[in-house]
Amino acid sequence: MRVIGLMSGTSHDAIDAVGADIHLRDSTIHVEVLGLLSRPYPDDLRAELIAALPPGTIDMATVCRLDTAIGQEFSATAAEAVHELCDGSADLVASHGQTVYHWVADGRTCGTLQLGQPAWIAEQTGLPVVSDFRSRDIAAGGQGAPLVALFDLLWLAGRPGRSAALNIGGIANATVTGDTPVAFDTGPGNALIDAAVELATDGSEHIDRDGQRAARGRIDERLLKTLLADSYYQATPPKTTGKELFNRAYLERVLRDHPLPADDIVASVTALTAQTIADALAPFAPDEVIASGGGTRNPALLSMLGERLGNATLCTSDELGLPSAAKEAAAFAVLGFLTVHGLAGTDAVCTGATRARVLGSITPGAAPLALPESPGAAPRQLRLENHERG
Repeated sequence: MRVIGLMSGTSHDAIDAVGADIHLRDSTIHVEVLGLLSRPYPDDLRAELIAALPPGTIDMATVCRLDTAIGQEFSATAAEAVHELCDGSADLVASHGQTVYHWVADGRTCGTLQLGQPAWIAEQTGLPVVSDFRSRDIAAGGQGAPLVALFDLLWLAGRPGRSAALNIGGIANATVTGDTPVAFDTGPGNALIDAAVELATDGSEHIDRDGQRAARGRIDERLLKTLLADSYYQATPPKTTGKELFNRAYLERVLRDHPLPADDIVASVTALTAQTIADALAPFAPDEVIASGGGTRNPALLSMLGERLGNATLCTSDELGLPSAAKEAAAFAVLGFLTVHGLAGTDAVCTGATRARVLGSITPGAAPLALPESPGAAPRQLRLENHERG
């Protein structure tokens, strides 16, 4: 089955698309990544989206406009991916959508909202679409995140020692293998780094490109200590968080008592990301940490993280044959594949759900909906296949 995986994360900057050939044989999912493309949000749409996020307040008309506009952007990205990555032919689209709110109260996830109406994707591509992946896990008592955990566990099955798959997006999340696997959000990934850069530049810049500001700045230990005192870091897994907590307003509140040069702020929140990841992983003593996501393009962050991981080896998913920029979109392509085959897309231990569930809702494409026969048994491992363009 040829699947387009679509993902836009908590950095809210672009829609990533992966084309993948996926097959299930002898309890092994074989995944051949055909290519990756990334389509930035139009500036005006990104600005409206960011203004709508917490602590902003919006009306239902804005929600409707965003759901439609984001859906149209996802549909254009999917159509481009079918043409550019899949030689014009695909069987399924798996769309994560754009998270705008993840409702967590007293450590329990109560609901979630991803925008990007899938009907636009189905209409433009003619393909069936799996969307709204997180809601079913939450309804079953889970955190709804991180949903890449099952992909990680299958992908890393059989590796020696204990492995941790780490994704550093706006929020950082980790999956740790072992007899009792665990998965959780560690805290902010790039979220507060991006916020610090936006504050420093009055919004003209959004990221610390190549970690240059962090490298120039000095870590302020007093600010770092204040940030580390947030109660989220003391909570035990499974747990999840988002920009509902770690956002620009959060950083502005903390900085009222810590006036510092801009680059020192960036350096300090970069150290916060590295420290909270290392602290979160320490109890599980992984032998290796395999990083992916936008944070892998920040040398200052990776350097700080490597210094704090103790004996664990730090590498990127690229070194294991999976481009770091493609990791999450590829994971959702696999989750979409599992859904249409009637197979669970979660590990209940990792999300805290009562049991593993088949995820998502299916929007039919142009043809009558015909689902493949379920193989019955759940896969036990995932193998990445090399793709060679002719």
